Amino acid sequence: MQGRPCAAAERLDRVLETWPGDALAVKLIHAIRFIMGDAVGMRSSLERVLPHYGEDHPAHGYVFGCHAFALEETGDLSGAEAVGRRVVAHSPDDVWGIHAVAHVHEMRSDRGIAWLTGRPDSWAHCNNFRYHMGWHLALMHLDRGEIGEVLRLYDERVRHDHTDDYRDISNEASLLARLEMEGVDVGDRWYELADLPAGRTQDDCLVFVDLNYMLALVGDRREEAVDKLLGRLRASAAHATWMRSRKRWACRARSPCRHHNRDFRATFSGLSRARPNLQRVGGSHARRDVFEQIMIEAAMRAGLLEDVLTLLEEPLARRGGKDGFAARRLAMLDLTLGAGAPAPALRLA
Repeated sequence: MQGRPCAAAERLDRVLETWPGDALAVKLIHAIRFIMGDAVGMRSSLERVLPHYGEDHPAHGYVFGCHAFALEETGDLSGAEAVGRRVVAHSPDDVWGIHAVAHVHEMRSDRGIAWLTGRPDSWAHCNNFRYHMGWHLALMHLDRGEIGEVLRLYDERVRHDHTDDYRDISNEASLLARLEMEGVDVGDRWYELADLPAGRTQDDCLVFVDLNYMLALVGDRREEAVDKLLGRLRASAAHATWMRSRKRWACRARSPCRHHNRDFRATFSGLSRARPNLQRVGGSHARRDVFEQIMIEAAMRAGLLEDVLTLLEEPLARRGGKDGFAARRLAMLDLTLGAGAPAPALRLA
C-alpha cells in the first residue's frame, strides 16, 4: 500500500467483508494495527469476524488468541484473561493467548511467573517471539526485585542469540533501561547491544523502533549515533506522510539523552508533552511503559513530587493495583515528603 499501513489494514478489512473466514487476513490486520498503536481498531476488526471461527475452525484458537490480546490492550483485563485461558486450553501452542494472559498479570507477577513457567513448551518453539516471552518473565522477576534472576534471563533467554531483529533489540534496550532505573549496574551489556542500532540510524522504519534504538544508543553513550538518529527523525517529521505526526513526537526522544545527562526537568517536560499521543507510536502498553517510567524517574530527580504522585496513581486506578516500580517509588516518596529531602537514588542490587 505504498507505505500506508493504515490504508492496507482498511483494505484487508474489506476483504473480510467477503471472506470473513480468511484467517491470514485477520492476522495481518491484527499485526498492522498493533504496530500502529490502534488497539481499538485491532479489537473491532476481530470482533466483526469472531462468529465465523467456531471451535471446529482450524484457526479458532489462534484468532481468539489475538482477540484476548486486543481485549487486554483496550482495558478489558478480566475478559482478556478469560478468553486467553480458554484459548490456551483449546490450542496449547497458541502463543498469543499465552501472551495475552501474561500481559494481564503485569501487576500480579507471582501469578504471571507461574503462568509462563508452567507451560514453557508452549512458547519455547516460537521463532523470536520466545525472546519476547522471556522478556515478560524477566519483567515479572524485576517487579519482585529479583535482580540476579533478571540478569540471568537477559543473558540466557532474552539476548542469548544476539540477533539483529528490531523487535529483539526493543526487548533488550527497554529491559536494560528499567534495570538501570533500579540502580543496577548492567556491565557491558549496552556495548554489545548498541552496536546494532548505531548502524541503523537511517532506517526510517517505525517510530517505536526509533525510540528503542535511542534507548540503546543513549545507554552506551553513542553521542554521534544519537545525533544522526535525531537528525533523521527531524528530517522525516518535515515530510507530509502518514508518519509525520508520529515522527514529530519521536523527536522528543532526546528526552532519554537529557535524562542520562541529568537534565531531569527537560526530560520530564519532553515526555509529558509526548505522553498524550504516545500510544500512536505503536507497541503494547507494557512496551511503552519504559517511557512512562523514565518520565516518573525524571520527575522524582527534578523534585516534582506532586507530579510523581499523580503519575503513579493513574496506573493504579487504571489497572487496579500497583507494580513493584510504583510501590518502590511511592515508598521513596513517603520518605522524601516526610524528611523534606530530595528524592534519593534507588538501588536494588
